[in-house]
Amino acid sequence: MLSAVLDFDNCYAAIRAKDARFDGWFYTAVTSTGVYCRPSCPARTPLQRNVAFYATAAAAQQAGFRACKRCRPEAAPGSPEWDSRGDLVGRSMRLIADGVVDREGVAGLARRVGFTERHLHRCLVDAVGAGPLALARARRAQTARLLLERTDLTAAQVALSAGFRSVRQFNTSIREIFAATPSELRARRRPAALGGEPGVTVSLPYRAPFDAGRLLAFFAARAVPGVEEVEGGCYRRSLRLPHGPGVVELEPRDGNVRATFWLADMRDFAPALDRCRQLFDLDADPAAIGERLGADPLIGAAVRARPGLRVPGGGDGHETATRALLGQQVSLAAARTHAARLVAAHGEPLAAPVGRVTHLFPSADALAAIRPEELALPAARARALVCLARGAAAGELALDCGADRVAAREALCALPGVGEWTAAYVAMRALRDPDAFIAGDLGVRRALAALGHDGGPRVQLQLAEAWRPYRAYAVMHLWAMPLAARHTGAGLRRRSREAVAA
Repeated sequence: MLSAVLDFDNCYAAIRAKDARFDGWFYTAVTSTGVYCRPSCPARTPLQRNVAFYATAAAAQQAGFRACKRCRPEAAPGSPEWDSRGDLVGRSMRLIADGVVDREGVAGLARRVGFTERHLHRCLVDAVGAGPLALARARRAQTARLLLERTDLTAAQVALSAGFRSVRQFNTSIREIFAATPSELRARRRPAALGGEPGVTVSLPYRAPFDAGRLLAFFAARAVPGVEEVEGGCYRRSLRLPHGPGVVELEPRDGNVRATFWLADMRDFAPALDRCRQLFDLDADPAAIGERLGADPLIGAAVRARPGLRVPGGGDGHETATRALLGQQVSLAAARTHAARLVAAHGEPLAAPVGRVTHLFPSADALAAIRPEELALPAARARALVCLARGAAAGELALDCGADRVAAREALCALPGVGEWTAAYVAMRALRDPDAFIAGDLGVRRALAALGHDGGPRVQLQLAEAWRPYRAYAVMHLWAMPLAARHTGAGLRRRSREAVAA
């Protein structure tokens, strides 16, 4: 079953060209061999009468096909369609990738998205060719393969860490999907797979080009001491995961990002993987983004000059929103200072620090218990921060990857001291909305002024209509312009449109 944006002829043209840009967008099932491949598989192109196309690996597996041993289609970058979609299917796909089905079951997933299990299953099957259980099973199998190849965990430990409920279920799934036993997969790993290094190290693929330098510079300028650091071409930070804390180190390399995990509970391996892909925006489609924005008469030259620019993600929705509030009307340096004080006073120390990463960012529960007057912040901002935390702690404000983006923005803007700038910034970095646009941002205004336009909010919104559905990437390109670079993110100052309640 194909995504609505693809058809048979386009898919077949992509596999004839061995076009890696479509890896993860769809999967090719070959009826004569019983395998499914990624579009760029180097094997001989099958005849048209012998192929079928599926939107997900899970759909191909459910139809009885096994993964190709040559191109490893299950390890392709994820489809950017699931981030671009804010509907039921997009929200569900993001939550399944984060492991919600493994932790809460299909009933828990249905509660998260606000629909019945039956309706959820029907919508997923119609859109991607597989239901939530099949999609979660495919995700578990890929996680298990990585753990078999990269760790010394026993088969039982791998099964538990990957989310399987039993070793029997684990063995059956591995044999059906990879046509090999867990022992055979482990025997195929390279001798240097473990490398004698602490933690678990894997390679995360992406679609080229990838502007790693600018991404690391973005994180370095905003790194909160104790929670994150950029050093030697690596980004390292703590993560609050479902079963405990973790630390991840991401190092961009040619063709992939080297990710090393230190986790308190290995059941969090798959959610940590997904959050790292979001942090570095690894599922983006730079070719489509460049084609759309590169042709724009206003920003096209800047886009073509910086191919592969990504939208940096946030480690946690509540953390991203809190840091946005801390950064209102102050410089980046001052925002980092405020956040560092908050971490030192209310963050959770890690039992096993890694480098200078020593704490988790304060939880919503911890900040909800604070009285606003205890914070060394302007009174209105302190009240806004505590209100935000109380809403998140009470479950009234969902800011995770599966949140309803419209409802989340409305809920944020309903809080005292939170305006459209903060809501759009959170949508862009935490809710994974590629079309989020931060109207009224001072950095955007300065960049547009340098291009000869009035940069007022109304003009910004008018110009941004031409940049849909990639307005978040347009913001990143405008921020990257020399005149705008010093005034992005936290540096809103007085001319920002963000209104802080008195």
